[in-house]
Amino acid sequence: MSQTDIPTDGAKSVLWIREPAQEPLAENNATLKAIRDMLKTGQRQELTDLLKRWDPVDVMQLLTRLRLKQARKLFRWLPANPSIKVVAELRPEFRSILMEESTLDQFRDILAGLDPEDAVEILNEFPEDVAEELIARLPDVEDLATRGSYADDTAGRVMAQKFVALPETCTAGDAVTQMRAEAARIRRIFTVYVTDTAGKLTGTVEVGKLLLAPAETPLSEIMNRDFITVSADTDQEEVLRVARKRDMRSVPVVGGDGHLIGRVTPKQLTRIASDEAKEDMLLMSGVSAEARSDDTVFRIVRGRLPWLLAGLIGASIAATVVGSYEDQLAEAAILAAFIPVTMSMAGNAGLQASAVAVQGIATGALWSGDIFFRLFKELLAALFNGAVAGALLAALVLITSIVVPLEAPLQLALATSLSLLCVTTIAAMVGATVPIVLDKIGIDPAMAIGVFITSSNDVLGVLIFFLMATTFYLG
Repeated sequence: MSQTDIPTDGAKSVLWIREPAQEPLAENNATLKAIRDMLKTGQRQELTDLLKRWDPVDVMQLLTRLRLKQARKLFRWLPANPSIKVVAELRPEFRSILMEESTLDQFRDILAGLDPEDAVEILNEFPEDVAEELIARLPDVEDLATRGSYADDTAGRVMAQKFVALPETCTAGDAVTQMRAEAARIRRIFTVYVTDTAGKLTGTVEVGKLLLAPAETPLSEIMNRDFITVSADTDQEEVLRVARKRDMRSVPVVGGDGHLIGRVTPKQLTRIASDEAKEDMLLMSGVSAEARSDDTVFRIVRGRLPWLLAGLIGASIAATVVGSYEDQLAEAAILAAFIPVTMSMAGNAGLQASAVAVQGIATGALWSGDIFFRLFKELLAALFNGAVAGALLAALVLITSIVVPLEAPLQLALATSLSLLCVTTIAAMVGATVPIVLDKIGIDPAMAIGVFITSSNDVLGVLIFFLMATTFYLG
């Protein structure tokens, strides 16, 4: 059960307690009366400020507890953002009653004033039946339908279909005139696209270069013929890599016949970078990329439990490895004190290397021809880090042996230091290699940083530690 408690006038508060399975709670009656009074007295601003901070589920429950006339009035008052989320929460029977003609017209006017890409993003929040009804009412239905036909997270879904495309024979002066004519419609123009007589993209001209060129110069003489395009089905993450690698402010999108059909704008590139960073952060934390802060308990469990179970499997394997060396632990209990040290070093080394690898893949800085050189540098760095960590641990063991009696301290120092050297090196190489392999087979490399790297390196770390201890300390 959850509750929303938002002060309205500094003296009292309006409290809503989440009602289970649409069962009315007597505790919410006072809130219902307060809301009805605010509707009756016309306190629109105060009420909308209040409900904007409520969870959409709570607003939905409130609407279903009001009389139909009051619910429709309140729904008309709500701004677009919370009302869209409320519509998604409503059951079909309530939605069909609440969504009267004036409400649909209100949403239509809101969507009609947005850029197509923003309109599509908002329409995705609506239930399918409501979205179809709204699309039918919008003036530019064909544009939205075309954009909606592309898969999520592709260039076709996020591209803008407003751009300046001119023939090669057009002069620089005419191009500037055309840009001025299109300025109100497109708002920001950074690149003019050049096409041949068949309408295929043949080059690009940056606005700065266009303004500096003599007015009578044909675009064919000043255009850049070395340009990069993407198809409408290209994944948006790949679009971002292309833009970063070529330092492009916008990326042209072409159809199968080479005709220009849109462009991914700087605004969309920024949004893609933000979305991908959030997705990678969730994956690296062992959480589903679809996780949201307002998820239900079921969705939270469904998104996190598989990762936790995967981690449980890895931990169980590590525990099995430890158990298989029961006799060695009984013979030298001091070895148990170094197990957490080894597992921690393995996990940290693997996470560091995998994080750098994922960043390189995401930004396009890791080229195919550069992979072996990068892995060689990771190997050298891991050997150096492992040697330093091993030397420090060996020194600590020897210093401790002066104060606390330890059996064969020199052998113990050798075994622990060599285990850290090997563990750090192997874990770093696993962490650097696995994301690259996953990327090559089409799996998001960020998945490697979560449970997989941590669990695998824990198992490797424990196994290597006991092998070294058996060889150099107990042998």
